Amino acid sequence: MPSYSAIFEPDRRGGFIVRILEFPNIVTQAESLSEAREMAIDAVRTFFLGQIATGAPIPEPRRITRTKNRAIHRIALPALDSAKIALYRLFLSSGLRKAQLARQIGIPRTHIDRLFDLRHASRLDQIEAAFAALGHQLVISAKSAA
Repeated sequence: MPSYSAIFEPDRRGGFIVRILEFPNIVTQAESLSEAREMAIDAVRTFFLGQIATGAPIPEPRRITRTKNRAIHRIALPALDSAKIALYRLFLSSGLRKAQLARQIGIPRTHIDRLFDLRHASRLDQIEAAFAALGHQLVISAKSAA
């Protein structure tokens, strides 16, 4: 799954200020490291929801490995979100309209919007069908968390 780079800076009033390096306008705040990670994921998801709503592209993550003496935290979105974002990127580059994609996979046009909506728990078989209609295959793999 793609991951984005974040810096968790201690706030002088307590907690952390979180900055997503790929997206300089994304800044959030949290009281603890675990909350900072959750807030970073939520901030990235919210940004992506806005991009999708306006039909704007979603940038690929960059591999940022160092900054001025600050640790980089990798922020990975949930697997379903990652699949939806990959599908959205392919759809934008395909030149198809939503109605055309819906016809190709045999679902109502309104369901296409749900395939890109990060708040909707889409069916994996429909996401796979959409990838196939765009000439791609969804591949899922697992790796050790350690």
